Amino acid sequence: MTDPHHDPATLLADCTRAALALLEANCTPHGILAASRTQAAEARRYTRIFGRDAAICVMAMCGSGVPALERGAVASLEALAAQQAPNGQVPKYVDPDGLDADFWYLGCIDATLWWLIAVDHVRRHGSVGATRWQDGVQRAIGWLLAQEHQTFRLLQQNEASDWADIMPRSGYVLYTNALWFEVKRRFALDEAEATSHHFNHLFNPFQRDLPEYHRARLLRHYARRGRRDPGLYLSFVNLAVVGDEGDVFGNVLAMLCGLADEAMAARIADTITAAHADVPYPVRVVLHPLTRQHELWRRYMERHQQNLVHQYHNGGIWPFVGGFWAMALARLGRRDQAQSVLLGLAQANAAHGWRFTEWFHGRTLEPRGMPGQSWNAAGFLLAQRMLDGGPASW
Repeated sequence: MTDPHHDPATLLADCTRAALALLEANCTPHGILAASRTQAAEARRYTRIFGRDAAICVMAMCGSGVPALERGAVASLEALAAQQAPNGQVPKYVDPDGLDADFWYLGCIDATLWWLIAVDHVRRHGSVGATRWQDGVQRAIGWLLAQEHQTFRLLQQNEASDWADIMPRSGYVLYTNALWFEVKRRFALDEAEATSHHFNHLFNPFQRDLPEYHRARLLRHYARRGRRDPGLYLSFVNLAVVGDEGDVFGNVLAMLCGLADEAMAARIADTITAAHADVPYPVRVVLHPLTRQHELWRRYMERHQQNLVHQYHNGGIWPFVGGFWAMALARLGRRDQAQSVLLGLAQANAAHGWRFTEWFHGRTLEPRGMPGQSWNAAGFLLAQRMLDGGPASW
């Protein structure tokens, strides 16, 4: 096996082969599993087709040229559509045999967003027709529109109900609304410009430009009070509280989706880079983890001793997000840095015998979570595709 510290070209080639092989191994006739089948993965329900995980994998599998993966991309979307709720919500996950669908404790909002993005990708780059899943698309969009504030044009959500499902983000959440803008852009939905306008005023309240809407001005006042400009968008804004812990994934998505203008995108990239969040592996998903003493700390963050400082969503290293970080840097024109991040991602996937580790401790680098993580493979392949000049997913 290639030493991950030598011969970058060989390491990247090895990672490509290993990533494609992992995705193929994790494919079932009904779609892509979140992780390889192990006893632990079965117990924790990682052997399910997750809305967000599968959608990211779908974008890597569709266009791969591997017949089994091309079929798996369509099957994954079909499996999620088959268990779509009557009101339009796409499940957090479904059983590959179609026996179970789960919608999370307070409702999972982002599975529906990711499913729509993946549907658009497969329509554009796959072999399906332009109206495939149209009924499900219309119902999914309707469900999301019912949660949109009628002036801000941003989605509102419960606490801990997106990918960071044991983090205390609620109200208007950065990550979720970056995806919402992307859905609006892809499906040519109304009020996309208003979504972008209020996104930038609400999540970046430190700019000089004052919003016209009086409630936006008041929320901006609350968000700014006692805080310095962090060089990033806030992770969430609610009436009484905001998140300034430094949400890397949400900020990276804002760059990729075109919500951050060139100056803001450069500030975000500089802030993440200065924090060394991608060293040695990309990328730590929170720059300033919440401690037990923080006002936002919740008891549920201790579940499974999982979301402690520098762990899991609270500052752990998630390689699949590293793929999005590399794509955002490439989109910004920082190709050398993006290539370096891609190499670091290959090293992370190769660590511990090509374990494709779900996440690493943000300080000790101890491998945590499930091995054989499908979206790690997908994140690498998507970033590599963009850097190689292939059909971009964003």
